[in-house]
Amino acid sequence: MVLQSSEVNPVSVMETRSTLSWYFLGMRKALSLPTVILMGGFVGFASLAREADLSLLQVMLMTIFIWALPSIVVLTGALSTGVGLVTAAIAVALSSIRLMPMTVALMPVLRDGKRTPNWLLLIMSHFVAVTAWVFAMRTLPDMPRHARLPFFAGFVSFVNSSVAIVTAIAYLLVPQVPDIVAGALVMLTPIYFLISMWGAARVPSDHMAMIFGLILGPVFYLWFPGFDLLLSGFVGGTLAYGLFTARRKGWI
Repeated sequence: MVLQSSEVNPVSVMETRSTLSWYFLGMRKALSLPTVILMGGFVGFASLAREADLSLLQVMLMTIFIWALPSIVVLTGALSTGVGLVTAAIAVALSSIRLMPMTVALMPVLRDGKRTPNWLLLIMSHFVAVTAWVFAMRTLPDMPRHARLPFFAGFVSFVNSSVAIVTAIAYLLVPQVPDIVAGALVMLTPIYFLISMWGAARVPSDHMAMIFGLILGPVFYLWFPGFDLLLSGFVGGTLAYGLFTARRKGWI
């Protein structure tokens, strides 16, 4: 007589989940500290937008369609100084270049072979920012291939919509928020990003690149304002990679 085991194999449970269930699971996982911190950063942006005399509609469109907070802050600063639309667009594009390597690294993780259409990956690439990227690179590799894209879609759609709602509420209530509180909320997001990326780093060269970037950032800000973020990332990452490679091969 063969006894049937009552234990449930967790791998088989993961494989039998539907696409919709993975989507809702991603939404549930978005109820986390990173989302709350991101909301705080956008509350600070709402205060900055008020100072720049942006309308609620403009703030909502920027939040939804630009999405990355540093790029939104760059655009707000450009508009508040009265520069032209082309100059503002170039400034936003330069501030967003840092997201291209993240997108390139994430798309193969999301892709489920030939079954994933390119247009869907293109839509998902819009939501690649530091919070989503760190969460995805920590979580998705341990999940089945077919589950990764709907899970990520659920996560980013919840984060994007909830942050947009909080930003709208903050815009309406921001006259009652002290300036020092609004400024602190803006700074909370980059501090969290730095800590998260440090924790997500897998190899010593990643930590080395971040250290070089922190050192070179203020220098390039003084020498090449407007290109400081791009240059500190490129030069710092190149130096870290070169030193790590030279040390691994015994050259130094």
